[in-house]
Amino acid sequence: MKRTRILVTLLVALALVSSSCGVGDKIGSVSITANGTTGTINLAGLGGTLQLQVLANYTSGKQIDETNFATYTITPEGVDELGNTLPTPPYGVELNKTGMLTATADQNGNGVCTWYNANTTSTGTSQPTWVMTGDYMIMATYRGFASNPIYIPVASAASNQGTGVCGPSATGK
Repeated sequence: MKRTRILVTLLVALALVSSSCGVGDKIGSVSITANGTTGTINLAGLGGTLQLQVLANYTSGKQIDETNFATYTITPEGVDELGNTLPTPPYGVELNKTGMLTATADQNGNGVCTWYNANTTSTGTSQPTWVMTGDYMIMATYRGFASNPIYIPVASAASNQGTGVCGPSATGK
């Protein structure tokens, strides 16, 4: 009799687990980040790269990297430092299926600068104050879940403002 009860209990537990009754682990959301970055993101230099990561966030708290299986949408927003509309990818930026984002040239073979130095002088010697004029908004979709947007400014062109730079550098200037 004891064996029968144990067997019945195990079969009921197995039936509950396999029929998705009870607590199941489901995707609750999808998130996207740029690996290795903190604060303001800047895709610097023509050919510069950023590795994006897409995580499926499960209701149990578990996170699984789904970067290679997500689909991406890139929307240019704003203008470059000269007031021109940002080029549509693959011009300006290009994203491959592994989430690697690369700064590319525009249709004319030039880099893109979505930064403006609001603190210029005639000598160009003052400390720059960088202001974003545009960005590329990227969203990922995985199994019907859309991620939060991530906004990527681009600094792949030297500035025409006499400083010879475009956007904040690694030294914070």
